[in-house]
Amino acid sequence: MTRASIPVGQIGDYEIKQLKIFKTVADCGGFSAAETELNISRSTISIHISNLESRLNLTLCRRGRAGFALTEEGSVVYDATIKLLGELDDFRNTINSLDTQLSGSLTVLFSDTISLDNRARIPDVFCKFSKLAHEVYLTSEVARMTEIERMVMSEEADIGFIPYHRSLDGLEYQHIYSDHCFLYCSRDNPLYDLREDELSDEIIDGFPVVYAGMKTQENINGHLANMNLKATAYNYESRLALLLSSKFIGFLPENYAQPYVESGELKAIAPDRRFYTLEIMAITKKTSTVNKVRSLFIKTLLDFYHEH
Repeated sequence: MTRASIPVGQIGDYEIKQLKIFKTVADCGGFSAAETELNISRSTISIHISNLESRLNLTLCRRGRAGFALTEEGSVVYDATIKLLGELDDFRNTINSLDTQLSGSLTVLFSDTISLDNRARIPDVFCKFSKLAHEVYLTSEVARMTEIERMVMSEEADIGFIPYHRSLDGLEYQHIYSDHCFLYCSRDNPLYDLREDELSDEIIDGFPVVYAGMKTQENINGHLANMNLKATAYNYESRLALLLSSKFIGFLPENYAQPYVESGELKAIAPDRRFYTLEIMAITKKTSTVNKVRSLFIKTLLDFYHEH
């Protein structure tokens, strides 16, 4: 090896690609045999090998009538290539295995019926996440919106699912789906049998209403402003019980109320003007600290929605 030594410098993706081609050619015993393995033409292979030799300032192989053979320098580069590619594979496998070796805990909080809403597909997300991080201890609870916000901000919970009602600086929001909410009464309620032209705003606003009992979006507050607020029920289940008593009317998500509407137990009142939309969001805390468990869950969540 009498050739002047020239530092190789930085090895990038292109050089690694060339080294892989060189290794395949050496393994196959020549350019012709490597064509099928690499699925590229012999002339392209020759260009890659020539460029690699120029890059390394070395002659790696002899090719001609006598056949293909590695030079002494080529044999050294071949052995080094095997070592390099093996280390790259080890690095890749180590990184890919991190997600499956995660441990610790994850706390997920839900407002009302979000966890079992078909549009959120939360059971499917939990299934996929658990396969990737089977050592992680999961906690799943239902709580009020304000409590979910507080716990996510204080890092007592990792992620929360709530109807969007305000934007807090310390939180990040990811839209999941939209809920359309209508005003309902039960079958035994005196408003049930009234025709649409008989359901004046005065009559509707005069009847006792059950509501969430908290300040929400302006469009919701606008509906409640002139209504006869007589009962508080934050959760949809307890609100539904009061509606079915026939003594109250109140807003519910269309998707949640649909089975009761189909059975005739509930009816939407003035649906053309008494409705609003809730945007269901996944919330997490804005932080520069890496939480691998939470990051994997969020990635699983978003990947799942993109796939479906």
